[in-house]
Amino acid sequence: MPGITVSHADSGLMHTRVARTRRVTPHMTRVTFAGGDLHRFGYQGFDHWFRLAIPVRAEDRLDALPQRFGFGGLLRYAALPRGTRPVIRNYTVRGYDGETGELDVDFLIHGTEGIAGPWAASVEPGAQVALIDQGCGWRQVPAEQHLLVADESGMPAVLGVLRDMPRDAHGHALIELFDPADAQEVEAPPGMTVHWLIRGPGDAPGTRALPVLRELPLSPSICAFAVGESALATGTRRHLVGEREVPRANVTFCGYWRLGRSAPG
Repeated sequence: MPGITVSHADSGLMHTRVARTRRVTPHMTRVTFAGGDLHRFGYQGFDHWFRLAIPVRAEDRLDALPQRFGFGGLLRYAALPRGTRPVIRNYTVRGYDGETGELDVDFLIHGTEGIAGPWAASVEPGAQVALIDQGCGWRQVPAEQHLLVADESGMPAVLGVLRDMPRDAHGHALIELFDPADAQEVEAPPGMTVHWLIRGPGDAPGTRALPVLRELPLSPSICAFAVGESALATGTRRHLVGEREVPRANVTFCGYWRLGRSAPG
């Protein structure tokens, strides 16, 4: 059952700091990181993701974090005293400047909900963080069409894939939002049709994207990528494999969060 690929880059744990922040849409804040160990970051484009360690308390420490986040690294992290253990969240690189070494990350802001979102909304330049590079999750397989599906939490990943995928790609990208003002500029191949779908207030993620997906004229020869709320990602895979007879190996999916358990960020 393909999921998001986890790669343990040779760069290991990298320390860096916040350079600046800016609100790019009503519910998205872009944090730019720079300096420290970022010169070791081997940017791959697409949906390149990493684990971000955020000190949310004055007592949180970054110096005792593991160098990798495999099974042993997870055990070491869990063994850290709770009063000094920073929060770990997974994030996609929104942009990387190879000349300046600056790394941009978009944080979804839901008011005071979550941990990373409020942190990004209030963090000051100079704040220290750490990250562990985990590589790209999107896997291209030979296919006639491409399909990308995401909600607002998966939008940075899908926008990165659209920006970097082959220019002769054909297919559809379904991006579901709760606020149309959160839509961002898209650098997509001419053959990729981008559908901005707005769900109603209080509607669950997938309310708009999954019905549209069922009506799309798709070939069984498709390379699919679905990320965001768990029901949206798994619902996409279930439809493609069970009803469209798409090979399981052609569908990469990942639930970034689960409705009712936690908010993204």
